[in-house]
Amino acid sequence: MASFPDCVNENDLDKAKFVGELLVPVAPFDQKSGREAWTVAFAPNGSYFAWSQGHRIVRLIPWNKCLKSFSLSAGEEGTNPTSPRHLSRQNSDGGVTIPLADEPREHTIDCGDIVWGLAFGSSVPEKQSRCVNIEWHRFKFGQDQLLLATGLNNGRIKIWDVYSGKLLLNLMDHTDVVRDLTFAPDGSLMLVSASRDKTLRVWDLKDDGNMVKVLRGHQNWVHCSSFSPDSSILCSVGAGKAVLIWNMDKYTLIRKLEGHHNDVVSCEFSPDGALLATASYDTRVIVWDHHKGTILLELGHLFPPPSPIFAGGANDRWVRSVSFCPDGRHIASITDDRFVRFWSIEEKAPQAIASLSNGLCCAFSAEGSVLAAGTRDGSVHFWEAPRSIASLQHMCRMALRRLLTTQQVEALAIPTPLQDYLTYKVV
Repeated sequence: MASFPDCVNENDLDKAKFVGELLVPVAPFDQKSGREAWTVAFAPNGSYFAWSQGHRIVRLIPWNKCLKSFSLSAGEEGTNPTSPRHLSRQNSDGGVTIPLADEPREHTIDCGDIVWGLAFGSSVPEKQSRCVNIEWHRFKFGQDQLLLATGLNNGRIKIWDVYSGKLLLNLMDHTDVVRDLTFAPDGSLMLVSASRDKTLRVWDLKDDGNMVKVLRGHQNWVHCSSFSPDSSILCSVGAGKAVLIWNMDKYTLIRKLEGHHNDVVSCEFSPDGALLATASYDTRVIVWDHHKGTILLELGHLFPPPSPIFAGGANDRWVRSVSFCPDGRHIASITDDRFVRFWSIEEKAPQAIASLSNGLCCAFSAEGSVLAAGTRDGSVHFWEAPRSIASLQHMCRMALRRLLTTQQVEALAIPTPLQDYLTYKVV
């Protein structure tokens, strides 16, 4: 069986440009479980990159420092790596603002247990806590606050101040591995944790990390969750083919998406919130219209495609991770067949590929020009994302779809071809 359709010659596919790597020193006794880089993450403002490098350790590195050592030209991430950045932070107890050195500081954090999930969260002071009693809080997160949440093997969640490396909070309620973490993108510091205890838990960090809600709906392990860009919807995926869509204003289940034939392990919304990409051990990435629960596109990693029975078992094409590029036009996937694939939402064949052994996770940088992928040996590899200029049509579509659901677009008095374009039926 092949990794690409018969109509595609692997040698003709573009090779993604390798940018650089972050390696972990390996001793002979390290050849064991616990070394995996289960998660990588970029800060929303592009200031930091973090990854779990195995053996309880998380590394926080200023992203500009990485860019300086990589082969990218200056300024491709929207900031000039050669110019100093002046960061400041407000003490978590509401104290005075402390100026830092010109360059952000690198931190190595020992989390005390194997790290499975990472997420950056930044505060918007105008976003109030959802808690009724907000007269007094231990923590007063300021405008410059940047937090890192780490989900651990023992079920705990630790919250760190990125600029100082200081431990702020220790959240304890899960009874099994915290597999994934995600902050609401709206600056409210609402955190959702996905766990092997079959639950999702919602935490309000502006209310000193108090737990707001437990979301129950999964019958098996929960592997991953992702907020829509407007923070109103959450997708959670897990074992047993589960893809669940939640209303995060009412904390209710909207619908279950049916189409995968094996465990679903990764999910992410498009930047405009119109599309949802999910990755599964059934060898496929599915792109959904989550508003209607319909499949718009299937990205296959095994040809001929496996039958549902075969796709539901072990194979060497498990898709481990999927990530949507901030341009809204490209998707990256990590698979057990030792390839990283870059897809265009306009095609069913990869636009570019790269070799990667034992890949586990991936994430695009804040500006979308670089893809980071973590591996089983704790290292991280970086590639340039495919470059193309988005059409004015696509940018207009993204702007519109940030505001309108599929049903609202279908209610517009516009020609059918334009309606199909706006709902991504025709890209």
